[in-house]
Parts: sequence; C-alpha cells; structure tokens
Amino acid sequence: MRHFLASLLLAAALQPAQASQPADLFDFWVGDWVVSWTTADGGTAQARNRVTKILDGQVIEENFEGATAVTPRLLGRSLSVRDKSGTWRQAWADNQGGFFALTGGADGEARFFATEFRQVGDKRQGQRMRFYDIRPDSFTWDWEGSADGGKTWTLMWRLHYRRAAP
Repeated sequence: MRHFLASLLLAAALQPAQASQPADLFDFWVGDWVVSWTTADGGTAQARNRVTKILDGQVIEENFEGATAVTPRLLGRSLSVRDKSGTWRQAWADNQGGFFALTGGADGEARFFATEFRQVGDKRQGQRMRFYDIRPDSFTWDWEGSADGGKTWTLMWRLHYRRAAP
C-alpha cells in the first residue's frame, strides 16, 4: 500500500472541468458505504466510507476508514465543493502522508475527480478517480494513472461500493 500511495504522489493530472457544473453532480456519493476490493494476493479487503453533506449542504465530506486487516490501515478525509465558478474541487488527505488537490466533472454518466498533469522527465503524468456504473445502492470507483497526458489510463485500484445496511 505504501508503494501504491508513493506512486500516486509522484504525479498529478487534471481533466479540464466544464464551467458551471450541476450542484448535485456528486449527490449519488452521499451515504454510508461498505467498500470492497481485491488485494494483491487475491484476497478481499473492506473499508467503510461515510459521505455526508455539511456546511448548509454546500460541501461533501468523505470519511474513509480502511479495514484493520490491511496493513498499513488507510484512513482518509476529503472535502468536495462546487466553487463560485461552478467547478467541483476536492482536497484529500490521509494518515499515510497523501494529499491531492483535484478538479471534478462528468464524462457521460461517469463522474471523476482528477489531479493536474505534471511533467516528469519525458512523461506527462497524472491520476484520476472515476465513479461509474452508478446505481441507487452501488457504484464502482477506479483510481487510474496516465503517463501520456490522459491519452490512455491504467487501472491502479478498483473499489466496489454498496450501501451499508441501516
């Protein structure tokens, strides 16, 4: 996991955001979620992600609590807001020294938050999270990286979200 997070910190990639995005673009994400993924050894890991609206409903707060069985345990928080220009922005920080500033948007039915592209040697690198197959009680979240300015993307981590039982 440490190697994974270190690789995420090496570069940043931003998809141009459309001006004046809908205020409810990420409302599907609000809720209490059980998150699962396949580990490097082929097992399954789980986490809890509680996503709420705060500050008069204008800010989305994420509280990610990784499973205790995964070492090191990932704990993270994000704040997402639609700024005055109508652009979605997110700041993520975690207990492993990770920090990302991202810009959000939509690509058809999918939603994304992406970092700015950054030139590293001869590569133009960046990352994005992509939410897709969005249903009332589930969706898929991919963390992807690009080394060619966003022409192609490589899957780095896939999470399956399902609403937690009340």
